[in-house]
Amino acid sequence: MARFELKLPKMGESVAEATITNWLKQVGDKIEADEAVLEVATDKVDSELPSEVSGILVEQLFAKDDMVQVGQTIAIIETDENSVSATPKQEAVVPIEVAALEKTIEEAKETVTTPIIPIAIGTDFEKFFSPLVKNIAKEEGISLSELENIPGSGKEGRVTKEDILNYIKTKSTVAPIEVEETKIVAKPQIEIQKAPTAVPVSVNGGDEIIEMDRMRKLIAGYMVASVQTSAHVQSFIEVDVTNIVKWRDKVKTTFEKREGEKLTYTPIFMEAVAKAIKDFPMMNISVDGETIIKRKNINLGMAAALPNGNLIVPVIKNADQLNLVGMAKAVNDLGGRAKLGKLKPDDTQGGTYTVTNVGTFGSVFGTPIINQPQVGILALGAIRKVPAVIETPEGDFIGIRQKMFLSHSYDHRVVDGALGGSFVKRVAEYLEAFDVDRDF
Repeated sequence: MARFELKLPKMGESVAEATITNWLKQVGDKIEADEAVLEVATDKVDSELPSEVSGILVEQLFAKDDMVQVGQTIAIIETDENSVSATPKQEAVVPIEVAALEKTIEEAKETVTTPIIPIAIGTDFEKFFSPLVKNIAKEEGISLSELENIPGSGKEGRVTKEDILNYIKTKSTVAPIEVEETKIVAKPQIEIQKAPTAVPVSVNGGDEIIEMDRMRKLIAGYMVASVQTSAHVQSFIEVDVTNIVKWRDKVKTTFEKREGEKLTYTPIFMEAVAKAIKDFPMMNISVDGETIIKRKNINLGMAAALPNGNLIVPVIKNADQLNLVGMAKAVNDLGGRAKLGKLKPDDTQGGTYTVTNVGTFGSVFGTPIINQPQVGILALGAIRKVPAVIETPEGDFIGIRQKMFLSHSYDHRVVDGALGGSFVKRVAEYLEAFDVDRDF
C-alpha cells in the first residue's frame, strides 16, 4: 500500500495558516476521492478540506483546534499502491538505488524538521518558528532571546500566532510601568490612571453564560483593532431614490424571467459606489505605515449577516467592470453562499472598499467601523416614504418621496472631510440621477 500526505493547501491571498475546527473522518475510516476529511478555519472563512485520493485514513497529525501552516501535512491516507507507487519491474531493477534515495530523503527530513533559521548574521534559532511568527517578531522588534523564551501552545511546543500576539500585548502593558517607576513617588495618581482594570461582572443564578464562538472572537478583535488603527469620522447625506424604487417595481419581474436572478436594491447601489470610486480613486487606498497604497482594482466588499448572527464580508472583484446584470449575479451568488456557509477563502480576500446595508434591519442610518486595511465604508439606510418639498417651475409643493440616508465612515488619517463628503455626495448624485427608462 502507498501512503498519501494530505497537506493544507493555499487558502487565499495573504493566508498563511488555518485552524482545524473538526475532523469529519477518523483513523480507520474509508475515504473517497474529493470527499471532505476535515474542516478548517482561517481568520476569514470556514472551509472543508477534501481528499485528492481514495483510501483509508491511517494517521491524524494534528488535533482539533491546532494551528496548521499552509503546506504542512495534516493527515496520512493509505491508498492502493498501483495508483502511486512504482511498478514491480522497476522495484526489482533498481532496489539499491531506491534504498539509497529513501535514505537520502530520510536524512533530508531530519534536516528540515529542525531548521536553523537565521535572524541576523551570526545568530541562529534553536526552535522552529513559522514565517508568520517571524514576521510579527521582526515588525515588533522582538529579539532572538525573547522569541525563543516565549512559551508555545502549538504542536511540540511551537509558538503560534496567538502566543506571540499575547506576549506582545502583555509586554506592552508591563513596559510603561517599568519605564516610569521613578515617577511613582512624585505622581502616584498617574500610575493609577495608566493601569487599566477590568470591570467585574456579577452573575446571579438567573443569568445565562454563553461562550463566544471562534468567529465572534475574531470579529470582536477586528472591530477593536480597527478603531485603534483608524481615526474614524462620518459624513451623512439624504438621498431621494424614488426613481429607483419605481424602476425596480416596474422591471423586477421581467428581470427575473430573463436573467434567472432576483433584482434587489443592492446591485443598483453597488453600481453607483463603483462609479463614484472611479471619480474619487483616493477612496480606493490602504495605509501601510507612513505610505499610501493606491489600489488598481475596485473590489467591493459586501457585508452579509450569517444565520447565527455573525458577519462576513465577501468581495465583488473588479466591480467597476460589471454591468447591472453582472452585479446582480455577483451579489446574489455571494449572498446566497454566505448564508449556506459555502464561501471559499478567496471570496473574502482583496476588498478595497466596503458597503453594508443596515437598512435591512430597519436602521435609518449607522456609523459603521472601517474594514481594515481599507479607509472607507458606506452604510445604506432603510428606504422610507417621507413628506418632502418638491421644486417645480410653478413653485414648491409637498409630496411623498422615497428617501434613505447614506452614512460614510472614513479614515481621517488619510481622507479629509472634503474627500469623504464629496465621495458620498457623488454616490447620492448617481442614485438621484437614475434613468427610469434604462434597460438592464
